[in-house]
Amino acid sequence: QVRVVESGGGSVQPGGSLRLSCTASGTIFNTLDVGWYRQAPGKQRELVAAIIGDGITNYADSVKGRFTISRDRSKTSLYLQMNSLKPDDTAVYYCNTHPKALWPWGQGTQVTVSS
Repeated sequence: QVRVVESGGGSVQPGGSLRLSCTASGTIFNTLDVGWYRQAPGKQRELVAAIIGDGITNYADSVKGRFTISRDRSKTSLYLQMNSLKPDDTAVYYCNTHPKALWPWGQGTQVTVSS
């Protein structure tokens, strides 16, 4: 059974930064295309960023230039560096496979951006 754990969220002021981390046990993490998703209150879950193959990255237009997705060298962890955070970035952030979410959803990590 795959178990996904996201961490690193918190409360920051606009313009601040956070770095999210994700680990997924029980799966061959390093062979999969994976991504970060987020769900804001009252909205559908959306893809924020994805990393494909050996390192091709894709980003939602709303986060381009501010967020960076990466994997560690062993490809057992996924990261999302978030800079210049805006109130619209407030959401619960999740990681999962891409383009189709094949893992059970984890608890996510809450990111709140407010002054």
